[in-house]
Amino acid sequence: MTFEETIAYLYAKLPMFQRIGEKAYKKDLYNTLALCEYVGNPYLKFKSVHVAGTNGKGSSSHLIASILQSAGYQTGLYTSPHLKSFTERIKVNGKEVEQQFIINFVEKMQKAITTLAPSFFELTTVMAFEYFAQKQVDIAVIETGLGGRLDSTNIIIPEVSLITNISYDHQNILGNTLQEIAFEKAGIIKNHVPCIISELQEEVKAVFKTKATQTQSPIFFSSEEYQIHSYNFDNQLTSYEEGDFFDIIKKQNDGKETVFLSHLTCPLKGNYQEKNLCGVLKTIELLENYEVSKEHIRNGIEKVISQTGLKGRWQILNKKPLTICDTGHNEAGIRQIVKQLKKLTYQQLYIVFGMVNDKDLSKVLAQLPTEAYYYFCKPNIMRGLDAFILQQQAATYGLQGEVIPEVLTAYQIAQRRATEDDVIFIGGSTFVVAEILD
Repeated sequence: MTFEETIAYLYAKLPMFQRIGEKAYKKDLYNTLALCEYVGNPYLKFKSVHVAGTNGKGSSSHLIASILQSAGYQTGLYTSPHLKSFTERIKVNGKEVEQQFIINFVEKMQKAITTLAPSFFELTTVMAFEYFAQKQVDIAVIETGLGGRLDSTNIIIPEVSLITNISYDHQNILGNTLQEIAFEKAGIIKNHVPCIISELQEEVKAVFKTKATQTQSPIFFSSEEYQIHSYNFDNQLTSYEEGDFFDIIKKQNDGKETVFLSHLTCPLKGNYQEKNLCGVLKTIELLENYEVSKEHIRNGIEKVISQTGLKGRWQILNKKPLTICDTGHNEAGIRQIVKQLKKLTYQQLYIVFGMVNDKDLSKVLAQLPTEAYYYFCKPNIMRGLDAFILQQQAATYGLQGEVIPEVLTAYQIAQRRATEDDVIFIGGSTFVVAEILD
């Protein structure tokens, strides 16, 4: 098969959560372990960092990988979903996996695919492990796909585990309370392996501490040790061109605060990155046998996009009119996006917005700005929410606009209508952003 035929085969043959939802989720690790055994258990052949959380795990994974790359380590990175190409999911030192490797791997796994009928994510996870083993990476940063305890990635024994934010998402699978969701995420905490919690949330703190006690794992709440002090922020476009400067403050054992690094910039915009950075810094600190200097950290943060190819996180698509996309798609993610939009100055705000049909609309729509004009659209996947239904629900929250079902058409209409003094935002779903970037 060609590469295109191979990817089409995977989409057609294997159930994919991003496309069909809960039916693709396998609630055990049997298939992943069986697939790994079929190719010689590659996950045992490299060291790793494991990252879970509701929001921030993708950005955190890329930041950790970029810092380790800056320190000279051959670094694997496994994330999901992809925005433009399947190869984005598996990288070494920012370079995407070769198409020929994917073709060869799928051909080699034909018998196992027929016998085990794995999910798309199960096979992709083992593919990443095999690639990292073949490339003999010094370390790989592994992002969970969904949850943690039963996620396909959770067969690894990492050097460090990192859990970012806990918020409401995938309640039909992970639970209806923050505590239940946190319990699933805490499943990546392994015996005697240090665990870092990026954001201190009192509602779920006890869940993590209980799990860490059971596994005898050292646990650290990074925001108690690291703080980000931002300054020089303004609402003009120059802040995006030149960067918003910040200092990293670290609390010493004696309680005194010192400047760990000063005058940094980060191409990942958004207040939520401050929380992510605290967890990233503590993760790097706890990685034993890896020499990482402050300059490696600075370089890794400031070059995270160019070194890892991260897309879709408060990404500036155009300057006049200022056009931004962000993959935030749940309650907490949208809340942070709205905070960022409020910092901008504009004559009119246009929002191209689409969602998938298994999200809690009420918690998202209630946060969106009523002064914006909306183009309601539908991402081109089976889980996509009908744009007319979205418009009807949005109207109950005072959100006004029109239905333009196709994402790209909605974006083009917004571009034509907006003046240079306006702002266009595209989001609501990873898959809306993916269609724009494509």
